[in-house]
Amino acid sequence: MARCTHQTWRISMFKPTTAPSSQLFNNDTFDSRFLKDIYRCQNTLLIESPFIRINRVLELLPYFKKLRQNNVRVIINTRPPEEHDGAYEQQALEAISFLQGAGVEILFTVRHHRKLAIIDRRICWEGSLNILSYYDSCEIMRRVESTSEAETLIQFIGLKKYVMKASRHA
Repeated sequence: MARCTHQTWRISMFKPTTAPSSQLFNNDTFDSRFLKDIYRCQNTLLIESPFIRINRVLELLPYFKKLRQNNVRVIINTRPPEEHDGAYEQQALEAISFLQGAGVEILFTVRHHRKLAIIDRRICWEGSLNILSYYDSCEIMRRVESTSEAETLIQFIGLKKYVMKASRHA
């Protein structure tokens, strides 16, 4: 099996100087930067991950608990557990139980397949990596820091009412 060995890259978009810049990450470089972002989250963390694996959730749970202790809203949008095959359905149910026990709001979208995170309505992560389930696969994630890009993404995915609700209560 080939091992993914890409580097992190910084890319400037071809727009005026006010345009956001983006960075690319792979499965080896993603966690360190993503965890820094959520550690600094002050208002709302929205994660869309269609698949949920218990081991990955247990890795991230201390971060989510800390956010909740600081009155940060954590919202996760995923597939309904019954859309998972076999033992993965039970893993999803168990992981969701842990998340809800930590005060995380869970949303379900049928046939969900988006992989993204929006932090404080200003940092966007998008790509192929399932944030709540990845383990050992060759993935890519793009990080963009831009309030306008975050707002556009929130509107596009149809979750503005949930993020607005979260922002009011944080």
